[in-house]
Formats: sequence, C-alpha cells, structure tokens
Amino acid sequence: MALGFAIIGLAASIGIGLILLLSGAEKLRHRALLPGVIANYRLLPPALVAPAALLLPVAELLIGGALVAWLAPLPVVLAIGLLLMFALAMAINIARGRSHIDCGCGRSQLRHPIGWPLVGRNMILALLLAPRLWPVPPLSAIDMGTAIAGGLAIALAYPLYTAIAALIASPAAYRR
Repeated sequence: MALGFAIIGLAASIGIGLILLLSGAEKLRHRALLPGVIANYRLLPPALVAPAALLLPVAELLIGGALVAWLAPLPVVLAIGLLLMFALAMAINIARGRSHIDCGCGRSQLRHPIGWPLVGRNMILALLLAPRLWPVPPLSAIDMGTAIAGGLAIALAYPLYTAIAALIASPAAYRR
C-alpha cells in the first residue's frame, strides 16, 4: 500500500509540476493581462496587485520545476498551499456572487469563469500531492516509469478537462 501511495505521489508531483510550469509560462507570456485577472478577484489591496502579478508566475515556475525534479517536502507543501489558495480565492468570489470572473488558470486564449468544479479540481490536485509528504519506500525502475507515465497522463488530462469545463460554462450561442 505504501508503494502505491508513493507512485501516486510521484505521479502527482510530475503531473502537477508540469501543469504549474505551463501555467507559469502562459502567465509570463501574457503578463500584461495578469494584473487585471488578479484585481478582478478583489482580494488584494490595489498596491499589492502588481507585485502579486510579478511573483505568481515565477512561483509557479519554481514550484513546478521542483515538483518535476521530485524534490520534497518544501516544494510539495508550497504547491499544496498554492492550489488551496487558488481554491479559496475562487470559493470566496463564488460566495460573493462573482462567478463570472476569469479563473486566470493560465489559458489566456480560453476564458474560463470560476465555479465549484474548479474549486474541487484544485482541492483534488492538492490531495493527490499529499502522499509525497510521507516517507517513500525504495522504488524500482518500473515503479518510477509508472510514476512518470502517470504524471504525464495527469498533465495531458488537465488541459482536456479545462477545455471541456470552459465549453460547458460558455453561453449556449458559442456551443452551436
């Protein structure tokens, strides 16, 4: 059982690391839009929006790279914190009736309003990382290969989920 959790944790580390790397790179690519996205959440004082917009992509890139490199426990704790922070920010705005705002998930060409499924998604991703905080038994090459394949599957499934969720959330006129 410990071996299974170790493989799941490593797969999640790789997959979520790749997701954070892609998200951070996309935020840097469209860095002019990020302050507006962060400001739309209405959680930070205006003076902190620009620094947050500068730091967030860098944090995602650093944490993502560390996760892909299988470093633990600090990058895992930071990634879990980042995912839960995103979930909390979305939950607060949904509770405020502001579910129309864009999630800022890193896909600038695909607007994605926030919703409870996104909150749940981030909580599940954080939960998947939890086994990386436990002691890891020795892994064979097959175990490591399984973890790498699982991580790639997570990273590939994520944009598919995001695209489907965005299409479902879009107005009916756009789905014809």
